[in-house]
Amino acid sequence: MAQPWLSILMPTCNGETYLPFALDSVIDQQETDIECIVIDDGSTDATLSILRTYQDRLPIKIVQRERQGNWVANTNHALSIAKGQYVCFLHQDDLWFEDRLAIMKQIIEQFPKVNFFIHSCEFIDKENKSLGIWQCPLPRFPEVINLGMMTEKLLIQNFISIPAPIFKREIALKVGGLDESLWYTADWDLWLKIAACSDTLYYPKPLAGFRIHPSSQTMVRSSYLQDFRKQLESVAEKHLVTWHAHKSLKKSVFKSASFSIEVNAGMAGMIHNQKPPIFRLVILFLSLGFSGWRRYFRDSRIWERVSARLKVRLKKKI
Repeated sequence: MAQPWLSILMPTCNGETYLPFALDSVIDQQETDIECIVIDDGSTDATLSILRTYQDRLPIKIVQRERQGNWVANTNHALSIAKGQYVCFLHQDDLWFEDRLAIMKQIIEQFPKVNFFIHSCEFIDKENKSLGIWQCPLPRFPEVINLGMMTEKLLIQNFISIPAPIFKREIALKVGGLDESLWYTADWDLWLKIAACSDTLYYPKPLAGFRIHPSSQTMVRSSYLQDFRKQLESVAEKHLVTWHAHKSLKKSVFKSASFSIEVNAGMAGMIHNQKPPIFRLVILFLSLGFSGWRRYFRDSRIWERVSARLKVRLKKKI
């Protein structure tokens, strides 16, 4: 194959339950000028046999590795061998909606100087049913978003789901790919690194499904609450330092970002049956003031994230 326009990077590990939905959604795009690089992390279920059944329908390259337990390292390996001008991620439990690639390819062709393209997504459950839309607090297509605005908003919360972005491969390599020490915040860190050196374009229509289910790696590993919090703090602090903005704006964003981290840590604790620090959260929230409240609620997409997970919990109880 000549250089494909897009490389799809897919780390897999014991993904037999949802993997066919992900692969079928790629086939449904009816796009031939792509490659799909699958890095399997020592699967012991039917994942590999499922992948092989798709090799005559998709241009799949399957790389088997010994168990590492690190989707970030496996994704970086896929990035290192990708050939496409653009790359994107598709995890084994997520999926794309109809015409996702056709729409995004057309937008990319319209804006050749932009390097980072994202769209909104839908939260979906284990039966592929919608749990609500996951939007980004950004100016909408066709407005180009400069790196300063993108960084300011993204520092508050990672509002970009894994299957949403398409970005130039050379940019991802230039910024060093994903940080392999971050099992939870590696994608947030990468989006911030790319956004810091590139304009962004946001298409508001949901074009992919981000699945919420209890066996996802981020759900399971968020039980390591101390490490979970440390990763959130390290990414926010690193990018606040390198962000070129006025001192007063940095201070305001830092306060909202710190509160967002407290909320995320509290939510993770609740998932794993720990009581949230209500008093501390109230004090921090009040200290934000009106402008901080506005920034937090606008940029964190807190209600969308919480309501989707509440719907999953309510379904369990019915």
